[in-house]
Amino acid sequence: METTCGEIGNESSPKPHVGFLASPGMGHITPLFELALRLVTQHNFQVTFLVITTDTTAAQYNYLHATPHPDLHIVDLPPADMSGLLFDDMKVLTRLCVIVQESIRPLRSVLLSGLNNRPKLQAFIIDIFCTGVFDTCKDLSIPVYSFFTASTILLAFSLYLPTMDREVEGEFVDLPEPINVPGCNRIRTQDLLDQVRNRKIDEYKWYLMHVSRLSMATGILVNTWHDLEPEWLKGIKNEQFFVDIPTPPVYPIGPLTKRIESASDENADVKEVMSWLDKQPKDSVLFVALGSGGTLTNLQLTELALGLELSQQRFILVARTPSDSAFAAFFTVGVDSDDPRAYLPDGFVERTKEVGLVVSSWAPQVVVLNHPSTGAFLSHCGWNSTLESIKHGVPMIGWPLYAEQRMNATMLSDEIGVAVKMPVVGEGGETVVVGRKEIEQVVRAVMEGEEGRKLRRRVKELEASARETLSCGGSSYETLAGVAESWKRQGCAITTRSCMEPG
Repeated sequence: METTCGEIGNESSPKPHVGFLASPGMGHITPLFELALRLVTQHNFQVTFLVITTDTTAAQYNYLHATPHPDLHIVDLPPADMSGLLFDDMKVLTRLCVIVQESIRPLRSVLLSGLNNRPKLQAFIIDIFCTGVFDTCKDLSIPVYSFFTASTILLAFSLYLPTMDREVEGEFVDLPEPINVPGCNRIRTQDLLDQVRNRKIDEYKWYLMHVSRLSMATGILVNTWHDLEPEWLKGIKNEQFFVDIPTPPVYPIGPLTKRIESASDENADVKEVMSWLDKQPKDSVLFVALGSGGTLTNLQLTELALGLELSQQRFILVARTPSDSAFAAFFTVGVDSDDPRAYLPDGFVERTKEVGLVVSSWAPQVVVLNHPSTGAFLSHCGWNSTLESIKHGVPMIGWPLYAEQRMNATMLSDEIGVAVKMPVVGEGGETVVVGRKEIEQVVRAVMEGEEGRKLRRRVKELEASARETLSCGGSSYETLAGVAESWKRQGCAITTRSCMEPG
């Protein structure tokens, strides 16, 4: 656990007040909530964390209420009436954006109500899909900061997207060369995120609208640090294109990740996983988990299971009901608890019981990654999972499923050197079924081979760097402290003006 400078501020003066709003989904909520916790525990703030309750999950509720703090106030927005607005065939991003759009309609009255008599907000922090708040906050003179919860590679591409939309004809995936983001490394067209692969669909229009508003933010907080993505951060800061947009100041304040769940948790699943891990040798277990919403097809899940069996390596497999949709569990995380024997190969659980542990739907990911027995992580390369893995010194096998995960997997393997990328993406960007023999070979290489030892050395370097950057005097700590100080000064100015106004 990183060391810090402790709380900063004058206890006798009123604590500055900031607000948060995240779109639905643990991938968005987690980093914003971890930032909120840092502000109240390290920088002497009070925080109001607004929660969109429409389509909420049990996992989201449990997470938000697991760490009570007197200066952290959870405020539920009223459930929105979604009748006639959501459809079964609606893609995840479109569904998410429609929910956010409807849920923030009462935001003005919520903010004007004084938020239970707390001081006026010095800043309002949102994620990329909550840009509908800009007009309301502008009218109320509340500066808005965007917390970009994904990688800097996606931030750079997203800032460049409105220009591409104007200048490029046809589909981006049909371009003959990789996409040359100004001042940054090139992006392969087959790695483009799903939402921009077809410019005619609603998901593209929603995504383009939100990223086009990034320039309206007072600043952009990013969940990364200089040692992890130096080229991308340098490009956004120094390239004239980004200066001309104009791009708001970018503040790397990461890695902000989910705290380690209590090992003494009464949850039987946590106890089972911990008990099993405690019996395994150091660095011997491959943790297989594809995020809070990721799912595999029946065929691919079968090949993955049999590949694990052939590898003869120890493993924990988080199994989820197969689906033809790669993100079928996005809005139901924490609900699915089927018996994995119903959809894993016949006899697999019994045959591998000496070396493997199969759990249904969910496992305490941070606890597992922090355990000394865990030697590698087969991951979908979502950004939160990526940061958790690096922060705990665990190399990865990249198995991207959707969104920007292909970009992340390529960067982690080709640029950063902490992952081996499983060949699940074809030359045209299509999903490819990987066979059991290839899975066996990759797993063996990472768990036993020289390639795995090289990845492990590199990720241990970044683990130390992550700990340092979040410590007192570290780059991310000091960057956040500087932003927090600017909010405090703004609060003092507001208080001073208020005191000078005639009564």
